[in-house]
Amino acid sequence: MSKPQRGPDRMTQEDQFAEVIRTLGRGPSRSRNLTQDEAREAMNAVLRDEVDPLQAGAFLLLLRYRGENAAELAGFVEAGRATFQGPGQAPRVDLDWPTYADRHRQQPYFVLAARLLADHGVKVLMHGIAGFSDGFAPTRPVLHALGVPVCHSLDEAATCLATENLAYIGLEDFCPAVERLIALRPKLGVRTVANSFARALNPLGAAAQLQAVTHPPFRALQQEAAVLLGQPRAAVFKGIGGEAQCNPLKTCLVAWARDGISGEDDWPPIRSGSPYPWRDEPLDPERVAAMWRGELDLPLPAASVIATTAIGLWLTGRAASPAEADSLAEKLWDERDRTSLGPTRALSA
Repeated sequence: MSKPQRGPDRMTQEDQFAEVIRTLGRGPSRSRNLTQDEAREAMNAVLRDEVDPLQAGAFLLLLRYRGENAAELAGFVEAGRATFQGPGQAPRVDLDWPTYADRHRQQPYFVLAARLLADHGVKVLMHGIAGFSDGFAPTRPVLHALGVPVCHSLDEAATCLATENLAYIGLEDFCPAVERLIALRPKLGVRTVANSFARALNPLGAAAQLQAVTHPPFRALQQEAAVLLGQPRAAVFKGIGGEAQCNPLKTCLVAWARDGISGEDDWPPIRSGSPYPWRDEPLDPERVAAMWRGELDLPLPAASVIATTAIGLWLTGRAASPAEADSLAEKLWDERDRTSLGPTRALSA
């Protein structure tokens, strides 16, 4: 039986995309990175399912092998944003907090830092993926344990943040096309660029964006992409398990961008002592809630929460320096309301 012929528009798109693959894959002397515009158009075609699946797979694996640059990453973010539409009347959002380390093994104490910031007037939108049900610790059960609203559309998230200070939305609920690319990992055997650019989607256009990476080279990559995308304020650091969670025993190098200017700052450790066994704890959301309530005394996880909160305070303009931010964050943690877990109501102006 002969194979059905594709229509001319489909053939044209596939021919154009073959040129993209040639650009990336012609070998060390003839290949090159894509421009930001080329990257945006190529990812547009992939996300709209306009290319053959074989071409999409080749594209993603070539990028994985070569490593994307900042212009490509920015173009991919633009393509991802083009697949969703924000609410007509979006509330002010102070801090965008992506959480995409789908297989992190350590307890996600960083959610307590987001909660602490929200309790003191910082409007935070967290977003991420569900993770896998294979014994690793996803973020969402901890969000439920802390009473953080989990929204299922950007309109719902906007409505929630109009009256509360902390909310979460899953990638599958605002950008399913990118979520489908991330879900290809079991078939491709490796993560793809989608895991990187999903972090920068900033679905409600927050003025500040807090990101963490697993590998140090991605720190400068995300920083430069933030500048190319016109992100007003951004901070990127190497986090525990790839999440925005500082190790309080080590100096934290924070790459930042503010109004088109970029730089780096060393945040000194705020504690000393033996390494903490982050991966040896029982993976129990109630453990994180109990820590908030003061029922568990965990000095190093508490220090991690303080250090992470400090970066958020500095990034959103609540503190002028790392030292001031560390001091304020410790004060906020010590004085937190241990008796209340649930939605964080927005503070009046």
